[in-house]
Amino acid sequence: MLYLAIKAAISGVIVAIASEVAKRYPGFGALIASLPLVSVLGMMWLWRDKPDTGNMAAHVGATFWFVLPSLPMFLLIPMLLKAGWNFWVALAAGCVLTIALYLLMTAIGPRFGLRL
Repeated sequence: MLYLAIKAAISGVIVAIASEVAKRYPGFGALIASLPLVSVLGMMWLWRDKPDTGNMAAHVGATFWFVLPSLPMFLLIPMLLKAGWNFWVALAAGCVLTIALYLLMTAIGPRFGLRL
C-alpha cells in the first residue's frame, strides 16, 4: 500500500508543478504538461512491477495509438473558448470528442491489425 501511495504522490506532484508553472508561464506549463511524463512514469511503474519486455512493448505501442485520438481535444477546446464557450462546457465537449475517438479507435484498430 505504501508503494501505491508513493506512486500516486510522485505522479500528483508532477501534475501540480505543471499547473503551478502554467499560472505564471502558460506556454512553459503547457510544455511540461505535454511531455509524456505520465506515460514514462507509467512505464517505469509497470516495469518495476512486471519486467516483461513483451508486455511493455504492447503497452507502449497501445499508448501511441491512444494518444492520436486524444490530440483533437487540444484543438477543439481552445477553438471553443475563443468562440466564447464556457470553460466547463468546452472541456466537456473536448472529453466527449476524445471518448468518441477512443471508441472509434478500438472499433477500427483491430481491423488494421492493431492490438489495443
